[in-house]
Amino acid sequence: MRQRPFTIATVMLTLIATVFLFSFSSRLSLDRSPLRSRPAEAASPSPAAGPTGRSLALGIDILLTERIDLIAGKRVGLITNQTGRGRDGVHDADRLAADPRVKLVALFSPEHGIRGDEPPGAKVSSYIDPVLRIPVWSLYGQTLKPTPAMLANIDVLIFDIQDVGTRYYTYISTMAYAMQAAKEKGIRFIVLDRPNPIGGLKVEGPVLEDSYRSFVGIYPIPVRHGMTVGELALLFNEEFGIGADLEVVKMSGWQREMYWDATGLTWIKPSPNMVRLETALVYPGTCLLEGTNVSEGRGSPRPFEMIGAPWIDGDKLAQELNALSLPGVRFAPTAYVPTTSKYQGQRVEGVEIIVTDRQRFEAVRTGLWIIATLRKLYPRQFRFTTSGGKYYFDTLIGNGWMRPALEQSESPDELLERSRPRLEAFVQVRSRYLLYR
Repeated sequence: MRQRPFTIATVMLTLIATVFLFSFSSRLSLDRSPLRSRPAEAASPSPAAGPTGRSLALGIDILLTERIDLIAGKRVGLITNQTGRGRDGVHDADRLAADPRVKLVALFSPEHGIRGDEPPGAKVSSYIDPVLRIPVWSLYGQTLKPTPAMLANIDVLIFDIQDVGTRYYTYISTMAYAMQAAKEKGIRFIVLDRPNPIGGLKVEGPVLEDSYRSFVGIYPIPVRHGMTVGELALLFNEEFGIGADLEVVKMSGWQREMYWDATGLTWIKPSPNMVRLETALVYPGTCLLEGTNVSEGRGSPRPFEMIGAPWIDGDKLAQELNALSLPGVRFAPTAYVPTTSKYQGQRVEGVEIIVTDRQRFEAVRTGLWIIATLRKLYPRQFRFTTSGGKYYFDTLIGNGWMRPALEQSESPDELLERSRPRLEAFVQVRSRYLLYR
């Protein structure tokens, strides 16, 4: 057989192909490599904390220094994502894998994946970690709850994920399902506590009604619950009959009035659109716009802090909202082109929600007034949207009566007053499970 001439073009094509294949395989490896191999994406550092913030120790820090007895000699499963780090910034998985006193045998990932970079609602796959050689089981794919097979070689199941203080953030539902699975399997469940970034004092919004339970509202709690994940776990376990063998490893140095920027911790995005503390502050209210045809700001520079639609006049909307004199907030006209989600690639106008006094700001009330004002200004364009044949606003707010009332132009303040008795009853129950002053 006659050989083809070995030309310069052949050499160049071979080199290009080799570089492409190497780059592609390296990228795949990085995407599936342990969390330590890629630094956590963080927002700009929080302002310097006061003395309390500097002395704050997270649940993972306390576990490995003072409560190692809970996991010593145990096979450990860890439910976590990119936020599961100690005060030193080292990820839990790396600390546990390197600790000779324990054996880390499995990881579990929630919505958005173990790195927190999967889009909202996107199914997450299970796989084998290429370095630790342990399974990374998805709890947001074929199942939302750990199966008996996933827990077969586990003695203790740990939960360590940063929550944002709002009922419809799915990580607390993942925690609840995992607690149920641990109870059924007869293994201990440990919650490593973390700060509520929007403080532990304020409680807002209607309590979810049983017929509106979903993965964005698994138990009857209000929209803004004012609890840490550890406190929620205790409440879920006792009030809603889970009955797991539960241990909460408390933080040291956190107090209820502390917001995230008083902790001295760096903000690591808990999910792709939760970009900073200010996002979490407005989220209990502006997330309600997910149930409408108005952009809640996904794909903008400030998700949930900006809202808009092609048919909105930003100046007019800002003027109407500012005239309401809602406490602790002002509205500035804005325009943006969403890169994802609603109105992707289209220019929209709307408002930016700017919190001026977080102590007075009422996120849920503000969100409801935004919706009421949009309906008043744009009755022909604005609408509530459905998902699976149900109004998604109803799923988020946790009942089926607030939306029709808003459509009849009832005042949001009257609606919140109507929901107050159940909220006050919850506050009484909640008081029994608070771990911090």
